[in-house]
Amino acid sequence: MKILYIGLKYDYGQEERGYSFEHYNFYDSLVKMENGRHNVIYFPFDEMLLTMTQLEMNQKLLEKVEEEKPDLCFFFLFTDEIYTNTIKKITDSGVLTYNWFADDHWRWSIFSKYYAPNFSWVSTTDSQAVEKYRNIGYNNVIKTQWACNHFLYKKSVDNKDYKHEVSFVGASHGNRKKIIAKIVKAGVKIDCYGAGWTKGRVNQEQMMEIFSSSKINLNLTESSGGINIKNLIKIFISKSQHKLKINSPRYWLNYARSMLAMRRKQIKGRTFEIAGCGGFLISGEADNVGDYYIPDKEIVLYSNENDLLKKIKYYLTHDVQREEIRIGGYKRTISEHTYENRFKEIFKQIGL
Repeated sequence: MKILYIGLKYDYGQEERGYSFEHYNFYDSLVKMENGRHNVIYFPFDEMLLTMTQLEMNQKLLEKVEEEKPDLCFFFLFTDEIYTNTIKKITDSGVLTYNWFADDHWRWSIFSKYYAPNFSWVSTTDSQAVEKYRNIGYNNVIKTQWACNHFLYKKSVDNKDYKHEVSFVGASHGNRKKIIAKIVKAGVKIDCYGAGWTKGRVNQEQMMEIFSSSKINLNLTESSGGINIKNLIKIFISKSQHKLKINSPRYWLNYARSMLAMRRKQIKGRTFEIAGCGGFLISGEADNVGDYYIPDKEIVLYSNENDLLKKIKYYLTHDVQREEIRIGGYKRTISEHTYENRFKEIFKQIGL
């Protein structure tokens, strides 16, 4: 199958930050899945915007579709780089178009619902979003979930070369610093990596090494959402093409809903990535996470800060149980929760 893949090449579209999540997980999986049988053509719109205008990039995309005549245009939209009328022209031309929507828990009301009708098919990771799409008359929506690129996150489950007692990889936003401070105060040694932490950001290879060499990996599902000055400002001002723009008053209510929806705890790709590296995971409870892993058998879930601290201390001193859960999570991930499996199921549902 010939696939034209349209997504970010660089992390948040910034070349100096290295490759994006989408590049490492979506593009790489599409290229390697099913023994590399698909012809995947890359259209990295952020890289193209370094040398051309947004209008020129959109025209270039239309020309690329006409030139390649792909069986599928696989999109992973970021913000508004691709015009809605560009997508509609491709779909109306008879080419099958599909987009993986991320963060529908809070982006649906300000982004997804406006873009979705222009695609042949879309998918969402939000358990509540399918009904929302159908309520606006859009029915070609698939409920899917994040996963692990097992071609990249390949690690022996027998690894026991632990260099970290407890680790966390992720930005220090929201109440994460407060949670980490409580863990440290209780006498637990924890290494934190990412924006806002002393150790700073790590690259992809370093992150995978941390996952596999930590006795306990934390996944803090608390978001940076909620009512605060920064998020209140976002009701009136948003960012487009790395520039600020004033939001139209008719969208203020949607942005307010988005801000409040950020408080919902959503399952993230980190859940599957840690388990896919053979790492033991303690994660915050999140939207339908129990549909993918058996709690206390494949991963461990915590309900609040006190529960988290209690479980960290317990599993640091119960090696046998920790190892059994770690291995269980790894096996479940490799057998079911890979992007290759996700994409094969999606392609089947859209008739490819």
